[in-house]
Amino acid sequence: MISAVLFDADGVIQRPTIDWWSRLTSFVPAGDGDAFVADLMQAEKPSLVGKGDFRDAVAEVLRRWNSPVPLEDALEPWHWFAAEPAAVSLIAALRADGVDCHLATNQHAYRRAIMQDERGYGEWFDQTFYSCDLGLAKPDPAYFRAILGALEVPASSVLFIDDNESNVAGARSVGLHAEVYDLESGVDELIALLRRYELL
Repeated sequence: MISAVLFDADGVIQRPTIDWWSRLTSFVPAGDGDAFVADLMQAEKPSLVGKGDFRDAVAEVLRRWNSPVPLEDALEPWHWFAAEPAAVSLIAALRADGVDCHLATNQHAYRRAIMQDERGYGEWFDQTFYSCDLGLAKPDPAYFRAILGALEVPASSVLFIDDNESNVAGARSVGLHAEVYDLESGVDELIALLRRYELL
């Protein structure tokens, strides 16, 4: 019997609103864009587990690439996302039926503040588990063990939903039920998934 569901954020309940990849690659000369974005993504990793400041990391990458783009402009793409209303409504319905729903997402403190403080994600869930707060990130099994410790429930009673296969594998390795779901496949697919676990 599933008593709690962990939802990933990006690709599960929220999606980009603008082509952020094109925007980021425009910060450096043509032909260097992919390598620049790869450098940004690598620089982001420590802040996902609460080590270092994401703003400082982006500023350093801009300096390293001699980009003339102001820091605030470079940070804009991390604001370009929106939650899917139908997914948020599903979460509300589950909670109304007594199923605990939690957010389980890899985010640095900069984006956590946008999601949690500016956009009120905390109101949609019973608890929120941001990697930057836990000091651990998916797919590390320790990330899921930390959540189970906070919830004080057996792994067999928890369903985890994520769009990344490796994250799902990490959850399964500690005994959680876990399924791959991508928001791009439509909310009806999420409904079907939840029905398979008799949650709807």
